[in-house]
Amino acid sequence: MTKPMKIDFVSDVSCPWCIIGLKGLEEALARVGGLVDADIHFQPFELNPNMPREGQRLVEHVAQKYGSTPQQFSERRAMIRDRAAELGFTISLPPEEGRVYNTFDAHRLLHWAGIEGRQRELKVALFEAYFTLCLDPSDRIVLADAAEKAGLEREKAFEVLESGRYADEVRAAERFWHSKGISGVPAVIINERYLISGGQPADAFENAIRRIAAETSDQKASQPA
Repeated sequence: MTKPMKIDFVSDVSCPWCIIGLKGLEEALARVGGLVDADIHFQPFELNPNMPREGQRLVEHVAQKYGSTPQQFSERRAMIRDRAAELGFTISLPPEEGRVYNTFDAHRLLHWAGIEGRQRELKVALFEAYFTLCLDPSDRIVLADAAEKAGLEREKAFEVLESGRYADEVRAAERFWHSKGISGVPAVIINERYLISGGQPADAFENAIRRIAAETSDQKASQPA
């Protein structure tokens, strides 16, 4: 019997572990087949909410935020790039010349895409814009292009971006997830109860999904008629 499963995927479009986690989750869901009917909601999280519009060089950013040396950062990015490639996603963003940007407008657009039923498509398009095409996800033309690629109306995307629409909703969602203890991404919350943190491989997600589905069945079976 297929079991409904709500999945909140808390992430940022400038987080490489988030695309790795998403690919792992989707592979796991494909493996379990008809066991669950997954309803994925992409939730906003800004890794750098105070990042200025012009952004910051990646190598400077990680040195400032994490204390990483350029060599450490380059080695870590190579490992992340290889992990992503194994999952069929290309990270072309160069560690030395790449920049990190503000992603608030991207999250506003993702909120709108959720209303339009194209949230997953836009999420992937934004990951590709930043990591594969090395574009600025705070640039509204880049965002509108991603929306169009995701099957959304380009002019409506511009209207959302120019109007400032959904800013309050995104801020409220961010506060909610922070209040639940989410301090890093990706964070995957299943059925509003089970937390899986980090860019886990498909095996880890599959095991968790099967276990949660079985626990759900056990709980229903134990309830009085």
